[in-house]
Amino acid sequence: MTATDPGIRKSPGITYQELLDTDTHPVPDVLRLESPRYLGSADVSINRFLTREWHELEKERLWGKVWQFACREENIPEPGDYIVYEICNKSYIVMRQSDGTIKSYVNACLHRGRLLKQYDGKCSEIRCAFHGFAWTNEGNLKDIPAGWDFEHVTPSEFGLPDVKVGTWAGFVFINPDARAQSFESFLGELPQHFERWDLENRYVQAHVAKKLNCNWKIAQEAFSEAYHVNATHPQIMNYLGDTNSQVDIWDTFSRVITPGGTPSPLLKHMVNEADIMRAMMDVRVDEELPVEIPDGKTAREVGASSARDRWRTIVGDKVDDWSDAEYLDAIDYTLFPNFHPWGAYNRIVYRFRPLGDNHRQSVMECFFLSPFVGERPAPAELHMLDFDEPWSSAVELSTLGKVFDQDVFNMERVQMGLDTTVKPGVTLANYQESKVRWFHVMLDEYLGV
Repeated sequence: MTATDPGIRKSPGITYQELLDTDTHPVPDVLRLESPRYLGSADVSINRFLTREWHELEKERLWGKVWQFACREENIPEPGDYIVYEICNKSYIVMRQSDGTIKSYVNACLHRGRLLKQYDGKCSEIRCAFHGFAWTNEGNLKDIPAGWDFEHVTPSEFGLPDVKVGTWAGFVFINPDARAQSFESFLGELPQHFERWDLENRYVQAHVAKKLNCNWKIAQEAFSEAYHVNATHPQIMNYLGDTNSQVDIWDTFSRVITPGGTPSPLLKHMVNEADIMRAMMDVRVDEELPVEIPDGKTAREVGASSARDRWRTIVGDKVDDWSDAEYLDAIDYTLFPNFHPWGAYNRIVYRFRPLGDNHRQSVMECFFLSPFVGERPAPAELHMLDFDEPWSSAVELSTLGKVFDQDVFNMERVQMGLDTTVKPGVTLANYQESKVRWFHVMLDEYLGV
């Protein structure tokens, strides 16, 4: 569908594509793509956020059947390196093989069912700590202590059950469903969108996660639209064109692009270029701006130029090939169901999951995926924040932590509000929240509801 179709109405004023026309550098084709989609105006049932029954459906029909981001390849660089990936009540081992490939196994001993691995690490065999049954890293049965008492076990049929693995741009995905569609078909055209931005040659500069008292979908939805900025993040309205965001829907992925260096159309007052730059740089009104905006220049131009200078020491003159938009705009993609890689030099990647088997708690993760010079640095270790620890206590996130704290302020209260409301569904905007609606359309398809 196009922006002129019923149900698709964009914010008055300059559109994102018109803003791109003012760029000081050529804009890549991927940012010129437009794919709005009207998905109806019906409310979305609140049961999916509240009930155990819905959570059980997700366990069976979503997490048991969908491709899901498990780790980065750099987390398991050498043969025998492995991570433990958990989703709800299921656990999987993801391991680098001696030939450089990656395999994933159901993390349970075939003898008495004990978890084979509890922590990430490195091993030369997979041996159960309960009775000592062991398998090779390739999943073949290696040892049964007192094997004479297991003559009924056929070694060739007692290999560790594996699950499907796919890799893209340095990310490792697994799918527990042996009959699932291929990873390549699930990705669709997403690799073409990111080809220019080369996420494979990045490293995990930061990895912070936080436990939340809300359903994982409530947490994810807070990062799937910019409509909340005016009420939740008013301090950034001077430089973020929230309701000027462009929303694009494809099949298994979608995106929201929110322009930076341009004020929110919702502001009732005039904003000058210095106001925009002050908000971009998080400089208080009583502090002097550390940069000058030359006559005839915009804060968007100056901000992009400053960003080029910052990245030049890492990526060289390649920075001159990138548009202003690629330095300043939030280019937030979502691959269904819970993987959010951002485009260009914005280093953010999100992942949202239930916390254990609890449908009223979740974990939000933020990765900083950064370019590097020379040998790839070791990936940052996970910094886990408990329920009462603010994002802003994770200094590696810099000022982003303060923004996340504002988002978390809403999440638990959304959960409580949905418990309280007499309204059976949530009402979504037709365009600005169409990425949220797309997610629920996809979820309904997986769950068969």
